[in-house]
Amino acid sequence: MSKIRAVVFDMDGTILNTEMLYPQVSTEILRRRGLELTQELTDAMMGRPAAVAFQAMIDWHELADSIETLSQESEEIFADILETSLGLMPGFTELFRSILEADFPVAVCTSASRATAIDLLGRFNITPDLQFVIGGDEVENGKPHPEIYLTAASRLQLDPSEIVVFEDSQTGCKSAIDAGTHAVAVPGEHSNRHAFDGAQFIADTLHDPRIYQLLMIGRPT
Repeated sequence: MSKIRAVVFDMDGTILNTEMLYPQVSTEILRRRGLELTQELTDAMMGRPAAVAFQAMIDWHELADSIETLSQESEEIFADILETSLGLMPGFTELFRSILEADFPVAVCTSASRATAIDLLGRFNITPDLQFVIGGDEVENGKPHPEIYLTAASRLQLDPSEIVVFEDSQTGCKSAIDAGTHAVAVPGEHSNRHAFDGAQFIADTLHDPRIYQLLMIGRPT
């Protein structure tokens, strides 16, 4: 195993609890059309760029709406939910602090747009400590394609095998694995049924001691 020289986080469902909030948005969009959100559709949308996710919704329910219409409606609903429900995932604050103290470069690769990511991460003052953020709108091929993590490795000037990636979904993990990074799955309630074949291990949360052992850093007391 190559020496680990950098850490990259997914954002939705890994740093922020947004993966638990997005289904609320989808539920409301479909409710307005007399339809219901199923777990199968939620899984089909999870971890993918917005345009791909909304196309899945359109195809699933044979909607007449455009991707642009659903995207704008989603942003309006999401803005209201964020004000009361946005939060950090368990263990992130402690792990992030320990990683920074160990002088690892840290970046974020997300299927969300760069503007959305900067906004959400900025609410918790995370962005100043990041090397960079790559949004789903900055790559040609979204997750599960490996492009976003290959791009991160290039920007870090590292081989992918020198990077640990934390991902909460099957889609994201496949992207990280196929890029050649050390992918650690950190599923939440929204993704604990996913398959994570090829991941280094499946962590309980970001508190998992195996994460600290992998990075060879101390756990906060």
